[in-house]
Amino acid sequence: MTLTEIAQKANSAALILAHLSTDKKNQALNEMARILEENCESILSANKKDLEFAENAEIAKPLIARLALNEDKIRGMAQGIRSVAALPDPVGVKQKSMELDENLTLHRVSCPIGVIGAIFESRPDAVPQISSLCLKSGNAVILKGGREAQNSNKVIVNLLTDAIKKVPGIPEAAVQMIETRSEVNDMLKEEKYINLVVPRGSNDFVRYIQENTKIPVLGHSEGICHNYIDREADLEKALRIALDSKLQYPAACNAMENLVVHQDIASQIIPQLVTKFGEKGVLLMGCEKSREIDPGLAVASEKEWDEEYNDLKLSIKTVENLDEAVSFINEHGSGHTDTIITENSESAEKFMNGVNSASVMCNASTRFADGFRYGLGAEIGISTNKTHARGPVGLEGLVIYKYRVYGNGQIVGDYSGENARSFTHKPL
Repeated sequence: MTLTEIAQKANSAALILAHLSTDKKNQALNEMARILEENCESILSANKKDLEFAENAEIAKPLIARLALNEDKIRGMAQGIRSVAALPDPVGVKQKSMELDENLTLHRVSCPIGVIGAIFESRPDAVPQISSLCLKSGNAVILKGGREAQNSNKVIVNLLTDAIKKVPGIPEAAVQMIETRSEVNDMLKEEKYINLVVPRGSNDFVRYIQENTKIPVLGHSEGICHNYIDREADLEKALRIALDSKLQYPAACNAMENLVVHQDIASQIIPQLVTKFGEKGVLLMGCEKSREIDPGLAVASEKEWDEEYNDLKLSIKTVENLDEAVSFINEHGSGHTDTIITENSESAEKFMNGVNSASVMCNASTRFADGFRYGLGAEIGISTNKTHARGPVGLEGLVIYKYRVYGNGQIVGDYSGENARSFTHKPL
C-alpha cells in the first residue's frame, strides 16, 4: 500500500471518528488497555529483540534508556490509556455562542483536527499514548517509530488495532503504522490528507521534519531546561529539586541541562551540589565564577549552554541577580521548561512572568512537565510553539474548532445599504 493510500484511509477514518459517541470511544480505549496488559510477555519479548539490536548498532545510551520496557512500564501504558478514557470528551464542546441578530446565531464548537502524522524515535510507550489521545479526540493517526523500536512498536500497534476491531463502528484505519524512512518523506508530502505532523526526537530530527513539509508541525526541537536557585532559596529544597530535575530520568526532554545559581548563595550550594552529583557520576562543567568556588569543575565553553545532553552531564552558571538569570535562560533555553527555587513570592512571579517558556515553575522539578503529570491523561508530545497548543499536548491540543451559524433565511444584503439591519452581537 502506498503512503497516499494509507493517508486516504486515515482521512476516511477521521471523518467517522469525528462524530463517534464518547461511550464508543471509551469502549475502544478500555479494550486497548486490557489487551496490552494481557499481552505483556509478547511485548517484552519484542522489546528484548529491539534492545539487542540497539546495543549491537551502538545506539546512543539515552535512546536505549527510552527504548527499554518492563512490566511496570506496560502497566503504566494501560493506566495512561484508562486515564485518557476517564477524561471529558474534548469534541463537540460549545466554546462560545453569540446572537448576531434575531433568529441568527453563531456558535464556536470544538472538533478534531483530522489526520495526525506522529513520528518519534525510540520510545515504544509513545505508541499507546499517541494512539489513545488521537482516538479520544476523534483523530486518525499514522505512526512512525524509530528502527531501534520496530519490533516493540509493531507488536503494540497490532494489539491496539486488534482491540479497535472488537468495537463495532470504530474504523480499523483509526491507527496505522508505517515502517521505513522513505515512507516518512512520502508522509511529509501528503498535505492533502494529513493535517498535522507531531515529531518527537532529537533536535536534528525535529528540525528536519519542520524544514521538509508544508504540513503544520507541532513539537519542540530541543529540551534545554533550567533550574535557577535564587538568593532566597531554601537550600534543602534546592538540592532535592536540582537532583530530581537532572537525575530522575536524564534522557528526558524535561531534564535539567543548565543549573543557574545566584552569586549570594553559590558558595553555600555549589559544593553540596558537586558532591551529590559527583556521587551519581554526573560530569559537571562551570562558568568562571562557579569554578572559583569549585576549581574541580570542567570549563564550560559558550556552546555548552546551548547543548541538550540527555545524559549525566550538567553545566553550572553563577549570576549576579534574578534579571541576569531570566536573561540567560531566555537566551540559552529552548522554551520548554524552567523552574525557580525561592522563598520570595515576588521573585517567583517575576521569574514566571519573564521566562519565555511553555512551562515555568516555582519550587518544583522540571520533570513535572509531562502530560500525565499535568492531568492530561497522556501527551502526544511537548510543544514550544506559540500556536494553538503549547507545553504538554493532551486532548485539548488535538482539537480545533469550527463556527456554526443557524439562521432563518437571512441574507447579507439585508445588512448593507440604506435602511440596513443592525447586528445585535449579543453573547448568549
